Amino acid sequence: MTQPVWILGTGMVPFGKHQDVKLELLAGRAAREAIGDAGVDKGAVDEVFFGSSYGGPLVGQRTMRDVGLAGLPITNVENACSSGATALRDAVAAIRSGRMRTGLVVGADNLTRFAGGTIPLEATDLEVNLGVVMPAVYAMRAQRYLAETPAGPEDLAEVSVKARRNGADNPYAQTRSAVDRDEVLASRMVADPLTLLMCCPTGDGAAAVVVTGDEELARRHGGSVEIAASVLASGRYNPGYKDISVSELTRRTAAEAYAAAGLTPQEVDVFEVHDAFAIAELMYYEALGLCGVGEARELLADGHTARSGPQPVNPGGGLLSRGHPIGATGLAQICESVWQLRGSAGPVQVDRPARTALTHCTGGGITGLDHGACAVHILVAA
Repeated sequence: MTQPVWILGTGMVPFGKHQDVKLELLAGRAAREAIGDAGVDKGAVDEVFFGSSYGGPLVGQRTMRDVGLAGLPITNVENACSSGATALRDAVAAIRSGRMRTGLVVGADNLTRFAGGTIPLEATDLEVNLGVVMPAVYAMRAQRYLAETPAGPEDLAEVSVKARRNGADNPYAQTRSAVDRDEVLASRMVADPLTLLMCCPTGDGAAAVVVTGDEELARRHGGSVEIAASVLASGRYNPGYKDISVSELTRRTAAEAYAAAGLTPQEVDVFEVHDAFAIAELMYYEALGLCGVGEARELLADGHTARSGPQPVNPGGGLLSRGHPIGATGLAQICESVWQLRGSAGPVQVDRPARTALTHCTGGGITGLDHGACAVHILVAA
């Protein structure tokens, strides 16, 4: 039998432009909140896992020094947009192996230090060297998707409308203003057909969770949530033709997660999906099994994925509204999902009782791969 793992505590700082706040301070705030929410002393933490793409060397040690957890085993994880989610997966594996009982997982990045523009990618990669930055990647995906399905630019706009409407109620979101479809379509073109309001904002943020394999500790806590599946995969190398209107990586990772949790897509109550660009949400509806290929626009239009719908997707606004400080995103999704399952999400709480949640985080542009990494977690209310 697989060792159960529970999330005891969560912590997150509001995402935004924190140019004057050091990354270690943002991450430290989230870490302390998670420990406090878990109701444990810092001495209960056996190991620390820190996910960050741009935090620099020893970011975990720099942060834990100030938190008061120096001296512990600290693992720093870089895995593009999946960095925080990968750190959580490593912590789950450490508990299931018997190496530790309780761990702290932190994700953080400070992107305002780059002073705008797209996030820097590895210049030695062929496609990156040719200028294929992330907005270009998703724009090409969007062009192909719109050509292959009945969807149009107005459907991309409706994704942003839903995200901004949800994010307007989220105290942790970087962008908290509702927009209408015309505003989205009229905003500045970034990479055709993606306009500015179809792209997630860059900013700073941190999130953290405390996880444990101690059943008695989880039982006493009362608000713990079990991690039913924790799956990581990377894109397969294919230097030739590939259909970029679908995500083979997300489909494969999600299938493994559903099998591990013993659930079908229809049995998941709420989703946190990696909507870095509006086209991503439509593509991932299909890859995650919420609907068939080409049916995502109908799912969105019918309100199926609205906060009041049968299977809400990104009820707090997702990346399009919350922002995307790379390393923090995967754990922010976990925090928001835990709050939904606890019934403590406040103004962004979904209308129907939620017992199961799925988080999906993917990213990293690498030549020949359908993204560099994808992490899917399935959570179940304890």
